[in-house]
Amino acid sequence: MSAANQSIRTCLVTGAAGGIGRALVKTFHEVGYCVIATDIGVKPDSLTYSRYVQADLARFAEDETYASKVIADLHQALNGQGLHVLINNAAVQILGGAESLTRQDWRTTLDVNLLAPFLLIQALLPELEAAKGCVVNIGSIHARQTKRNFVTYATSKAALSGMTRALAIDLGSRVRVNAIEPAAIETEMLKAGFTGKPEIYTQLERCHPQQRIGQPEEVASLALAIVEGGMNFLHGACISIDGGIGCRLYDPE
Repeated sequence: MSAANQSIRTCLVTGAAGGIGRALVKTFHEVGYCVIATDIGVKPDSLTYSRYVQADLARFAEDETYASKVIADLHQALNGQGLHVLINNAAVQILGGAESLTRQDWRTTLDVNLLAPFLLIQALLPELEAAKGCVVNIGSIHARQTKRNFVTYATSKAALSGMTRALAIDLGSRVRVNAIEPAAIETEMLKAGFTGKPEIYTQLERCHPQQRIGQPEEVASLALAIVEGGMNFLHGACISIDGGIGCRLYDPE
């Protein structure tokens, strides 16, 4: 790796076309990172990135031939540079309860939300280690507190937090690994679940002690602080950003 390449900071963001993904890409691009954005679709409009790699993470987790091609594309995008930051943000949310969930629901959820992040870390470990890089896994409050019909999603996010802690032990001082666990964040995916139900959305806002929904930019700012905030001792942490809702006990008053 040349001295010139060593001076370039690189960041890979999965799920870059979503609400949190776009905020992550924008935030890291604005502070000078070469941002490699990935998502399942073609290059999104109005997304500021340095390079784009199209990747279906469910297929990535299942098909070794396809996975090898994606990793080759990522290596080409890195162009011999190390990888300073890997943000595993992509996720699927398949709703259903004990009676309705199928094998395919479980496979898809665990492949995208858990196995793909691990396989990306594993495949890009030499680049992460060369850059003394770090991994930020975007988890969810559902890792700790959940509700009905979130069985697969909550399980996958709890496992992602567990993997974060386990990899911190496994990798030691080679690569830092941390996670962010947001509560409700104002994204198109969240708002779509409340279409035609504005009163329920208002109730959700009021459930948070701050009386509002979080913003994607707040998650991105926390990710940047984890990476660049001079907190290299922060390792294996799963950090809540939840407007205080994780502290709230729902009992009759």
